Amino acid sequence: MRSQLDLQNIFLAITPNVYFQPPETYKMVYPCIRYQRNKINSKYSNNKMYTNTVGYMVTVIDPNPNSLILEKLLRLPLCIFDRHYTQENLNHDVYNLYY
Repeated sequence: MRSQLDLQNIFLAITPNVYFQPPETYKMVYPCIRYQRNKINSKYSNNKMYTNTVGYMVTVIDPNPNSLILEKLLRLPLCIFDRHYTQENLNHDVYNLYY
């Protein structure tokens, strides 16, 4: 089974600033990837679970609206763009990723 640490290493290959469920008071360095677990997709057969796929909400936070991180994330399997918003002069691009 794939682990959250495996996903962390994939993100670290994209950018050095990666944060898993950081506290609100944590000072992040930008550009960065912030992610958190938000879903678990379970498949059942014969009344037994036989597989789980964990879903993560992945947010790229970058002062640059044309961040190079965006394209790299979209190359990952089962990664889907969800929305974009700006907050405090930072661009936030949100993705749903199943890993």
